[in-house]
Amino acid sequence: TSLIGVLIECDPSVKAIILKYDRLQNNEYIVEDLEGDDRYLVVKESQLANLKIRLAKAWISPQTVAA
Repeated sequence: TSLIGVLIECDPSVKAIILKYDRLQNNEYIVEDLEGDDRYLVVKESQLANLKIRLAKAWISPQTVAA
């Protein structure tokens, strides 16, 4: 079967987090790391929504939650 990938652009710090998540999840998210480029990744289209949710949860803190 072939994988469908989506090219994403993100800050280098976010890319590092995505790479970490991918390592911890046995390559669940990334199709290709464009090495030499600190802003772009190709991620699995089927996992893009899950990745966005995971990243959003990482940014939620008591200081940013509206009352």
